[in-house]
Amino acid sequence: TSLLLMAGIVVTVGLCRRLTRRRLRPRQRLCTFLLEMFSTFQICACTNELCLLGNVEPKPHTALTLTYGFTVLHGLTLPGSTCNPCGTLQPMWGGGTSVRMGGLKIAAQFVAAVLARVFMHFIWSLEMAEPHSEALSQGCTNPIQTTGMQAFCIELLFSVVFQLTILRVESMNPKYKVHLIALLITMLVYAGGNLTGAIFNPALAFSLHANCFYDRFLNYSLVYWIAPSLGKFFILHLI
Repeated sequence: TSLLLMAGIVVTVGLCRRLTRRRLRPRQRLCTFLLEMFSTFQICACTNELCLLGNVEPKPHTALTLTYGFTVLHGLTLPGSTCNPCGTLQPMWGGGTSVRMGGLKIAAQFVAAVLARVFMHFIWSLEMAEPHSEALSQGCTNPIQTTGMQAFCIELLFSVVFQLTILRVESMNPKYKVHLIALLITMLVYAGGNLTGAIFNPALAFSLHANCFYDRFLNYSLVYWIAPSLGKFFILHLI
């Protein structure tokens, strides 16, 4: 059921993106906003559902396999989209994107994060699968299973590794690049998923753990917003 749900989300987002390109191409800002919003929605919604499959046996092989598979799928179906506020900072810093356009993309990413959270809560309320009813009853599931300082350093390090890899593989054939990035993300999830969730994406973190941000805003904003953003600025300073 979960796999069918995620496949349906991918297909629907693909149709929405195609329709947006056809009908709204002359209206550049609106087109950019919607394309980024739809793409980020797909990643956030699918990842919300994937998190419920983390306890499926055999652990952690099933969760890691699904992480790799859907990361490849996102890479193949969402070309041209960043879906990560940290990734949007690079063209803004280098002058390739105006501050207004970059801000528009970041706004679209966080709007998508909220919409994905609301949508998945609605889907879970239908209780189409056994984990759905349990997910609704949970508040902040507290993904940080270590000290705040260690969690900050982990997300900072993972952001640096991820963003540096993205820069290094820019010229690679897209067919191979998506698999390399998916492999890297899967390895990072395996290495730090049990400590922080290995998210290194501020919009995705907010979508996954919105309740935690409400309860412990300062701690979670430092780990999941400031740390990956700071990691991106380290990369921008190096290049």
